[in-house]
Amino acid sequence: MNHRLIYFGLGCLLVAVIALGVAFNPQGDAIVLPAPLEAITPRPNDSVLRQAVVEVDMANGYVATLFVDGFRVPDTEVTVVEATGVYRWAPSPLGTYLTEWSPGEHTVVVEWNSIAGPADAGSFEWVFRIQ
Repeated sequence: MNHRLIYFGLGCLLVAVIALGVAFNPQGDAIVLPAPLEAITPRPNDSVLRQAVVEVDMANGYVATLFVDGFRVPDTEVTVVEATGVYRWAPSPLGTYLTEWSPGEHTVVVEWNSIAGPADAGSFEWVFRIQ
């Protein structure tokens, strides 16, 4: 009788380990970003809520320009943390381009160039979905 309880307990433990592994496993494959880009949010093909914020983390020494759905986001609407190279933007009721996200796919393009030294321009494009 004791061996049945041990097998039952081990079975429950196995199910718990598998469930935790699935729950905490990062979704999707790791994305490969060009050298000056360190991180982007939302990730390509993510499905996010309407409160989503586009965030681009650039390496130090670069400036970035954001485009959303083919339109340039005005520099005055982009929050830049110069010390870390993080650029953030989200639609705002006071915005000149988008006042809120519409459901569906949205395309983001980030263009960059180096601040000093030889020009090191480039761009990266990705798509995410608003639920």
